[in-house]
Amino acid sequence: MADEQGTGTVRGARADARAQGGKAADAMPYLPASSTPFPPPGVAPVTLTWAETVAGGNYTHMVIARGTRVRLDDVTGEACAHIVVYNAVGSWERLNVADTVKIPWQAYLGTGHPLLSGDGRVLATIVADDSHHHDALCGTSTAQANRARYGDSAPQGPSPSGRELFILAAAKHGLTPRDLPPSVSFFKGVRVEPDGGLAFTGSAGPGTSVELLAELPLIILIANVPHPVDPRPRYTCGPLRVHAWKSQPTAPGDPRWDATPEALRYYLNTAGYAAARGIA
Repeated sequence: MADEQGTGTVRGARADARAQGGKAADAMPYLPASSTPFPPPGVAPVTLTWAETVAGGNYTHMVIARGTRVRLDDVTGEACAHIVVYNAVGSWERLNVADTVKIPWQAYLGTGHPLLSGDGRVLATIVADDSHHHDALCGTSTAQANRARYGDSAPQGPSPSGRELFILAAAKHGLTPRDLPPSVSFFKGVRVEPDGGLAFTGSAGPGTSVELLAELPLIILIANVPHPVDPRPRYTCGPLRVHAWKSQPTAPGDPRWDATPEALRYYLNTAGYAAARGIA
């Protein structure tokens, strides 16, 4: 007869599952978000709408409201947050990396930089950054590249690729691999050499952060995996902390609104779209 104290019976399995309640892990979502052990400086825990630690080689995803502020923290200096964002009202509108670097006339991401869609609207704005080690040129890792470098790329394996984790995250929102555009990454960067080659700049070190402001309701997908041109032979990626809270989207009077002619146009496009659809 099966031991009912183990998991060999329904009763035993139920008891084991219920016993896990209240246990904590190094990487986990914190529910409610106010229970996070790591509230961002100056943010009241009760105002948090999302709180999570994402392990290296893992992913997360969320739907967030317009005006939500999302803070990413690189705990050990080894996180690499690859990100794709979609308009949650119409997911056909998504991050366009080419426009994100072309329209602001700047290939390197930093404070004030918009994450643009192909429709001339701002999906999110980088509103704070003390890392300055980011990348909008290389995208994320692929199954083929990870198998060649690490010997494996399976999402449940020791060295998952960013692309495969994005596929899993996207599926949670009814999106398919065809819906995945190139991503941007935070906390690991590259610079273009005079000869056109790419130099990996690595990390700024532990304890740095980046904050994004959602200018429209968003679906946000995050894969925390090594940068595709990280030269280290071992699969190396540390924990990423994610916290979000309600704020306000960029509006007239904010210095970002009309900082450049291009900024004025894309913020006007975004505000007009939100107003026409009754998005607060």
